[in-house]
Amino acid sequence: MTTDTPIALLGGLSPRVFMRRHWQKKPLLIRQAISAADLAVDRSGLFALAGREGVESRLVERRGTDWKLRHGPFSRRQLPPLSRADWTLLVQGVDLHAPQVHELLSRFRFAPDVRLDDVMVSFATDGGGVGPHFDSYDVFLLQLAGKREWRIGRTKNMSIVPGMPLKLLEHFEPEHTWTLEPGDMLYLPPRWAHDGVARGECITASIGFRAASRDEVGTAVLQRMLDGVDDACESPLYRDPDQPATDEPGRIPPALAAFAADAVRRLVEEPRSLDCALGEWLSEPKPQVWFDACGEMERRAAIVLDRRSRMLYDDHHVFINGESFMASGRDATLMRTLADRRALDVAAVSKLSAPAWELVQSWADQGWLHPATDEA
Repeated sequence: MTTDTPIALLGGLSPRVFMRRHWQKKPLLIRQAISAADLAVDRSGLFALAGREGVESRLVERRGTDWKLRHGPFSRRQLPPLSRADWTLLVQGVDLHAPQVHELLSRFRFAPDVRLDDVMVSFATDGGGVGPHFDSYDVFLLQLAGKREWRIGRTKNMSIVPGMPLKLLEHFEPEHTWTLEPGDMLYLPPRWAHDGVARGECITASIGFRAASRDEVGTAVLQRMLDGVDDACESPLYRDPDQPATDEPGRIPPALAAFAADAVRRLVEEPRSLDCALGEWLSEPKPQVWFDACGEMERRAAIVLDRRSRMLYDDHHVFINGESFMASGRDATLMRTLADRRALDVAAVSKLSAPAWELVQSWADQGWLHPATDEA
């Protein structure tokens, strides 16, 4: 598939047209975006996942105008009975644990991987939801089972209802109302208000995208760059041979302030250092992610990235799970293919140089990739 190929996932639009017309611009309702055969998430599996340590889950209950929020993990006995209306279980990062949900997330790779975040799956009894709210990121709302009614509208007033455990909009003015059935999907750009209410039992997937703030990016990248500074490397010391005697010893000398400003400027103006820090930060796995070592691999086998691995690249580096490596020539081309396709076939693996294969083996030792025949 190319970005010019119309696809059912986007309602017959090509990814290129969708990104131009709708991405961060306006909503899109898509009927039967996914076939029923591909909606393999059930209630019992979701409940089991919500009971595991290291899996982020939340329980939202509504009683009239009152809302209650609890955080998991939850045993089945801690969840309300199915006969009770107006409650919702939300499980974050289901793509990290369920291969079929990871495959679902991969269908949205017409946007850069650095923008893809995760798949949250929610189960709700009749009337369940999380109230009118808005997200600061793009989201696709895919109905997996049952029916959910969505009301959406532009966020004209961002005031939040005080004293609530959820960020509920105080003034919500819906412009459209749609009922989604299994396979239907709704795309919403950032800051479009929405309120989804279950009509009977239902399961919904939210495919979310990363939207870091400028301050978050700047702070994270600068911290990475500082962590990478070599203390053993010789750096000019501050010198002040022309410093006169002073009767204001508490004042910071202007020359020292200028020296500090120059030090910071030199740090951030080093393009390779900046690129390296950015790539390492963007490829860092989430805190709750862990890997199982793969062990020794055969050179005559295709390889596939573990579904929890994040692999990126720029013109000079490849990045995987928070680490960076210089890359050039044929090895760089193959590593970029691995990042784009998340797999290399046998023919491509055979072309890796000895140092590159040694690197791949070290990634397998850490569980970052596997032979293609293994479950990734």
